[in-house]
Amino acid sequence: MNLSYPIPENESERLEALSSYNILDTEPEEDFEELALLASEICHTPIALITLVDETRQWFKAKIGDKVKVTETPREHAFCSHTIINADDVMVVNDARKDERFVNNPLVTNDPSVIFYAGVPLVTADGYPLGSLCVIDHEPKELTDSQLQSLRILAKQVLTQMELRKKLTALQLTNEVLLEANTFIQKFATTAAHDIKNPLSSILLTQQALQLRLNEVKDIKSLRLVELSINSSKKLLNLVDEMLDYSTKPALLLTNQECLQLNQVLKNVLGLLEIPYTIKVNLPVQDNTIICSSVAIEQIFMNLLTNAVRYNDKESGEIDIAFKENDTHYIFTIADNGMGIAEKNLEKIFYKEVTLNVIDRFNKKGTGIGLYTVKALIEKLGGTIKVESVIGTGTSFIFTVQKNLRTTSTLA
Repeated sequence: MNLSYPIPENESERLEALSSYNILDTEPEEDFEELALLASEICHTPIALITLVDETRQWFKAKIGDKVKVTETPREHAFCSHTIINADDVMVVNDARKDERFVNNPLVTNDPSVIFYAGVPLVTADGYPLGSLCVIDHEPKELTDSQLQSLRILAKQVLTQMELRKKLTALQLTNEVLLEANTFIQKFATTAAHDIKNPLSSILLTQQALQLRLNEVKDIKSLRLVELSINSSKKLLNLVDEMLDYSTKPALLLTNQECLQLNQVLKNVLGLLEIPYTIKVNLPVQDNTIICSSVAIEQIFMNLLTNAVRYNDKESGEIDIAFKENDTHYIFTIADNGMGIAEKNLEKIFYKEVTLNVIDRFNKKGTGIGLYTVKALIEKLGGTIKVESVIGTGTSFIFTVQKNLRTTSTLA
């Protein structure tokens, strides 16, 4: 049986774009599996797939459904071969037995008995369709406008996750090359990977909240939750892009100074963190302008605020952020009413890989990486950091950053 399939006009460029993601034949990943599960639940179908179409096959990055026994199918059998031709919208086949393109397709006539199909192409920013997010049923079906819109949104989230994965892979490879030449960059990149877990947790929580609403497919609030998830991923991608710039050109930490509104910087950081509703964060009363490396100051605040949240054991937590300046330095204070640190440990917490074996509010132990690298970053910015704490009462971190750094210091 000879089945034909259409070939995109930009096929060679499309295949090159797909190859750049280094994702084919990789192991299953939870983030992609969860998105496929959401698509299946929203559309009430037994099968959902995230597929990528290369030169000869469609390969499944994620699959939901007991009848899907394989990880790939020949391209001539793939419905997604047709989906990627029209990169602008969803391809819907309500009954494949009545569609001349698929009536003799073995995926229709045999297991997994594809009768209904709806697929959204995964299209890069450059316009290359790499594959699809699709849902499948064993009987004729129609999707509502709300379900189709949900599929479109989830497909964007799949692409965002692919972009994130690509950026993180590139960051890892870059740091491997630079490891021996620049140990500071290795520490800096390790901190970035450490901090990436926090916004990813927010994405996961958003997706879990959406699952609670899956029985209300037409609920607009559910779609907004997905949009929040996409926005969090985009913020994270911007952060990783900045990290890549600094990993290849460390001098930018000092030379790439920007005029920043402090409260906006803090709001951006807080937007990437998982802040329980029982914890209140108070920003400085007046918005202040500082000139500093945005990526460095964000990393510092991200670590210190994460710790302030994690080690707060009060029913009503509070974190106060204060700012002042003198002729030579900006001075920042982050004070919380958490569990506190014993006086004997106040210096140890800045040592590399030193942990105090304290369980945080999420039942996890620290890695000993964050504060060590925060101290290194602050010192590169011409500042100092100290901590004051009382067990059971709270902790204050006070750190400084030198003004006019680009003209008074160099990166070692």
